[in-house]
Amino acid sequence: MPTHHRLVEDGVRRWGRLPDRPVVADPLGAYTGLTRRLRRLRLKEWVGFTLLHPEWYSSLIIQDAHYLAGSEIYAYDRAGGVLHQHAANAPGGSPALPAELLDGACRFERDGYRIACTFHAASGRHRIEVDIAATPTSPAVRGDLELDAGAATAPLSVSSRLPGGSMYTHKAAFPARGVMRVGDAEILFDPARDLAVLDEHRSLLPYRTRWLWGTFATPAGTGPVGANFAARPELPGEPEESCLWTPGRCEPLSDVEFAPASTDPSATWHIASRDGRLDVVFQPEGRKRVKHNLGLFAIDYFQLFGHYHGVLRGADGDIEIKDVHGVCESMRARL
Repeated sequence: MPTHHRLVEDGVRRWGRLPDRPVVADPLGAYTGLTRRLRRLRLKEWVGFTLLHPEWYSSLIIQDAHYLAGSEIYAYDRAGGVLHQHAANAPGGSPALPAELLDGACRFERDGYRIACTFHAASGRHRIEVDIAATPTSPAVRGDLELDAGAATAPLSVSSRLPGGSMYTHKAAFPARGVMRVGDAEILFDPARDLAVLDEHRSLLPYRTRWLWGTFATPAGTGPVGANFAARPELPGEPEESCLWTPGRCEPLSDVEFAPASTDPSATWHIASRDGRLDVVFQPEGRKRVKHNLGLFAIDYFQLFGHYHGVLRGADGDIEIKDVHGVCESMRARL
């Protein structure tokens, strides 16, 4: 199926699972005048990557809530058991998060803090650049990674209605080549082994928002395999941002349940779809947490990083998952 040029054409939004990311993904195109200005205050946009490497766990994000923007990155050294974190804030609307993402550049820049993600559809090569100065509590983080879109998973592209809002997301896993440096440590990314999982959202989220989400991927002989899965309040019949990535395919998935063994942060999670096509256990190794209560606005968020094992039951047969790196997160917020 051909790629749609716009998520919204002549004021009418496309809904459902899409064959690929529309060239232009601007959910505000469905609104005009005062309604558009008010909807902008509900729009939450972000572009982030989960970096999958055997010796380090790392994630980075650029996000814009349109009344406040920010960026975060963490890197966890498995051998040393040390979590390094950096974050910066900026006025809403200041990051570059272009609606025409796959021929554009996302950037967040403050003094001593720069993350840029450049996409080039024609060449099939994307780039992540990180240049963050050391602080009294965390070492400098610098990196330059090239992502191979030609060898990526099939994309997950979903436009759906939510109770009190709407969601658009685009995700894929890319082989990654390059170097990240965390202090004196040099982390070499090998595209035959290491991946970067893209997570893009352009969603009009309800004021009270909650979700559970996870992802993992690993190279296989015919391309990366893995899964993306989420559970949040949904409207009946609307597509979910869940899939199996099997060689050359993005297979739809729904009705995913997350079951932690206990409230202990180190407890395992059993994550499975109702039809059994996703059936995995997640073992955390650590977590990043953000918790703020500012009255009208609040956030209670954590992301666990660790490894998965279990099985994916794809259209062409079962895929065993063993010690595959990934993340699992929980969000509860008033935004």
